[in-house]
Amino acid sequence: MELVCYDAKMRSSRFFPVSVLAVLVSALVGGFFGSNLLATEDEVSQQYRVFTSALAAIDREYVDAVPSERLVYGAIDGMLHTLDPHSSFFDPKEYAQMRERQEGRYYGLGITIQVIDGDITVMSIFEGSPAYKKGLRRGDVIARIEGVDTKGWLSDQAVKKLKGPKGTTVNISIRRPGYEGLIDMEVVRDEVNITTVQGEFMLDKDTGYVKLTEFSETSDRELGKALSGLTSKGMTRLVLDLRNNPGGALDQAIRISNRFLPRGDLIVYTRGRIANADQDYRATEESGYTHLPMVVLVNRGSASASEIVTGALQDHDRALIVGERTFGKALVQSVYRIVEGAGVAVTTGRYYTPSGRLIQRPWDGTFDEYLMYGLRDQTSERPHQASELKYTDAGRKVYGGGGIEPDKFVLGSYEGFNPTRFGRQLFARQSFLNFADRFTAEGDTRLSAANQNRKRISRGFTITDDMMKDFRAMLVSQKVRIDEEAFVKDEAFIRAMIRYEIDSALFGIDEARRNLIAADPQAQFAVTQFPEAERLMQLPQAHAKAR
Repeated sequence: MELVCYDAKMRSSRFFPVSVLAVLVSALVGGFFGSNLLATEDEVSQQYRVFTSALAAIDREYVDAVPSERLVYGAIDGMLHTLDPHSSFFDPKEYAQMRERQEGRYYGLGITIQVIDGDITVMSIFEGSPAYKKGLRRGDVIARIEGVDTKGWLSDQAVKKLKGPKGTTVNISIRRPGYEGLIDMEVVRDEVNITTVQGEFMLDKDTGYVKLTEFSETSDRELGKALSGLTSKGMTRLVLDLRNNPGGALDQAIRISNRFLPRGDLIVYTRGRIANADQDYRATEESGYTHLPMVVLVNRGSASASEIVTGALQDHDRALIVGERTFGKALVQSVYRIVEGAGVAVTTGRYYTPSGRLIQRPWDGTFDEYLMYGLRDQTSERPHQASELKYTDAGRKVYGGGGIEPDKFVLGSYEGFNPTRFGRQLFARQSFLNFADRFTAEGDTRLSAANQNRKRISRGFTITDDMMKDFRAMLVSQKVRIDEEAFVKDEAFIRAMIRYEIDSALFGIDEARRNLIAADPQAQFAVTQFPEAERLMQLPQAHAKAR
């Protein structure tokens, strides 16, 4: 959605960004205040003159020359951050990346990169992408692109060279830790699909499992395909995993909820101050999954669109919610493309679950406590205000004001585990990822020469005691102080995470997720709760008869 247009001639002015800001402010004021614009025009003009005077003084007097673009972008970002924790500014690069994630596809190699010690370093690889097929691994350094040394490059420079039209080629040279010399390769650019369903399989002969990592423009389609495939394999009940899903597109949350709710059911409603902000969203399509017993897994990292789906299913007594209290974000952002490829995400409304719950958590003045929510310990109970009490279709008590509380509280913010501080530090240091880099898959001939110093391992491996000894030795070599008591307490978590990272790197996300779920305490508890989930589905009908 674009708010403004501008004449290309404006680019010639040194103070072009100031002109941009003037149009932006006018657009925002016009869009948000409507008929009140004339009453506030003098005040806005006065404040705008203050801003332009300050900008001119900085440009004229500051000890160093500062690009005016940097000043204005920073000012816009600061302005938005006085509003709430989620209104934000996207410079052209950030806006393009955000749209790429939303659309779920682009043309390139299928990698994410980061500059580490001046090297263009591969951080992750999308399964099935051109880079994946060529055998690139996390930690590889892209040392040359088209014969040009990339040492000291910014990531933007590399991205511009690596992306391109479908079917075109790019020549790169990679340097892999443990291998002397460079490895040259020609890679054909192709469409890279950023999938949001990352794990779909049967847990047993009856139970299907789907992991949804975010809500992009392809999520509902991906989920539909996954459900169809699982149904063909005999699925009669479902575990939907929304843990650490930060949310995304509102329309996708509505469509996904509609897959499990009968036509006519309210899914979510929004309220705001601008035109069209007040909307009620209902299930509009018939679905074949409205009677499928469900358990939904959530944790403190489940937010926004995840909470819309979870709240709708809980309020209609449609699914049993298992895990931790969710993040508590009930603000709706409208994303506007402004000028020069930049954009803003502005909070234009609040959303409410069908029972009328506003689940938004309050925030402090600096947002610090709010944004650090995931690092704080949770308990099964929290104090409630009387105004936060609402009721599900069957008359069960639910509360707003601080995320969605699960029906069954089970701690486990680290892939279903609740490790000690030591285990959490290993996770944060990427110790499991680093250990996984020491292995290669048996029979994998991609870049075989570069993998000759890595240990070979077969699909279906187990974590042996010798592997645990090697892991401890790696920690010692990295000067990690081992807490012996914590290591013993966290052993199941450590073994599970080592296997998960090796599986992810070598055998794919489905294999990794399947093996992890088998050890995941939250998920294993969830599977035992289907009798309760089935009973829950009968409650609204019984409640209606009792009235």
